[in-house]
Amino acid sequence: MKVLAIAWTNLRRTLRERISLFFVFVFPMLLILVLGLAFGGSSQPRVGLTLLDPGPLAAQLRDKVAAAEGVTVRAVRDEPELVSMVERGELEAGLVIAAGYDRALTAGDTATVRFIARAGQQGQQVGALVNGTVAQEAGRLRAAQFAAAETRTSLPDALARVDGIAGRLPAVTVQTRTVGQADFPTDLGRFDTGASSELLLFVFLTSMTSSVALIETRGLGISRRMLATPTSSRTVVAGEALGRLLIAVFQGAVIMVGSALLFGVGWGDPVAAVTLMVVFSMVAAGAGMLTAATLRTGQQAIAVGLLLSLGLGALGGTMMPLEFYSDTMRMVAHLTPHAWAVDAFAVLVRHDGNLISILPQLAVLLGVAATLMALASWRLRRALTR
Repeated sequence: MKVLAIAWTNLRRTLRERISLFFVFVFPMLLILVLGLAFGGSSQPRVGLTLLDPGPLAAQLRDKVAAAEGVTVRAVRDEPELVSMVERGELEAGLVIAAGYDRALTAGDTATVRFIARAGQQGQQVGALVNGTVAQEAGRLRAAQFAAAETRTSLPDALARVDGIAGRLPAVTVQTRTVGQADFPTDLGRFDTGASSELLLFVFLTSMTSSVALIETRGLGISRRMLATPTSSRTVVAGEALGRLLIAVFQGAVIMVGSALLFGVGWGDPVAAVTLMVVFSMVAAGAGMLTAATLRTGQQAIAVGLLLSLGLGALGGTMMPLEFYSDTMRMVAHLTPHAWAVDAFAVLVRHDGNLISILPQLAVLLGVAATLMALASWRLRRALTR
């Protein structure tokens, strides 16, 4: 009963501070929202389209580009505005159907179409998609121009005949086959990946920074006064350990429930996800308790806590997907508990895994948690009984 009382007091003490409320409730949700809107999901590249001289042929090209798979087309008023939007990153690329497009094609001349994109791989990929659509329309127009010249008919009539014949011609089919398993499934939610990363980052961060309360408890002599009552050092240590764990689990539960309700985040198998969150909370609680038992001042605890939380989090894949790491860096990342937890959440969220699927990661995290808790308990017990 005393263990529970000490643990509950620790949780209440943490939630009483306004700065803690911000980092527990508000900041994680804001980061999930911002990262999800900026990088999440499988949104298509945005292509701006400017039509300088409206006409039936230009409108046909515009409609073909708008109907192309893989891009989202947005109409833009003029070319300077289109260039500005591409430069600012509001659009990945832009297409300008120049003035005189219809007149040039009707006269049998070459029409001009300008493509605008920022330097980089994404611009090249969007360019390939747009170029394929424009080339298809160019082939259709060349066939119509040839038919118009040979039959002495107008270009619109020739286009109608070309379209009618094209519908009767045998189509060339391309069969595609996907080999292996995609790292990021197409149906992955916009906020799903970021939510699990932020959970790991903030559970560890909150556990490390809340260790200040344990240092203050020792500094104010509260721990010694507890020992003056019929309370053993083992009970005090167990209560403090459970208090650290309650804080970490509470933070994890807030992120899980809040992100699911606000952003529709899917956490995969609920039993496996909650188990993983609790096990990682044990790791974070052990790290926070060891920090509090080792350091002497709250300033030291804040500095060390922030450094370790952000450093280990960045190295362990909570700020950038491990898939982007080299093989060597991925091995180094797995020296942190974060990387093992990131792997486990990837199995649950991306590949529909269950508790059995993440047993190897859970075993590693439990080993780390047991080691940290044992060291922290030994160190805190020595500090209390000196």
